[in-house]
Amino acid sequence: MTTVRDVMSSDLVVVAPSATVQHAATRMYAKHTGSSLVMEGDRLVGIFTERDIVRALSGASDAGRSSLVGTRMTPDPQVIPPGASLGEALDRMLSGGFRHLPVVEEDRVIGMVSMRDLAGAISRGKGLRGVEHSRN
Repeated sequence: MTTVRDVMSSDLVVVAPSATVQHAATRMYAKHTGSSLVMEGDRLVGIFTERDIVRALSGASDAGRSSLVGTRMTPDPQVIPPGASLGEALDRMLSGGFRHLPVVEEDRVIGMVSMRDLAGAISRGKGLRGVEHSRN
C-alpha cells in the first residue's frame, strides 16, 4: 500500500508568525509551492496558503502585503501521520476543503502532502484504494 510518506514533500517552506505576507509569498513562489508551515521553533502553529495571500491582498489598501502571517494563517491545522493511506489523506482534504496537510511523526513535522502529490500518485498508477469519501 502506498502511504503518505511515499508521496509527501520534505522540501518545506517554513515561516514564523511574525513574517510578513510578502515574505511568505516570495518564499512560496521561489519553491513553487502553494503553502508554508508556520512554526515557532519546532512547534507547528499554523499553515499559510495561496488562499490566505489572496485574502490578504483583496483589501483596498496595500496593508495586506505587510500584514503578519500570524494574523492570516489557519491556526492549528489538521495533520496526518506518514503511515496513513493516500485515501485517508484525500478524504481529510475533501471533507475539510483544503489542499495541503502537514505530515507529523512523533510531534515533529516531517513533510507536507498536497492534492498535487495525490494526483501525481494516481497518474503514476499508485492509486487510492480504500477511499471512502462520501458526498452528501
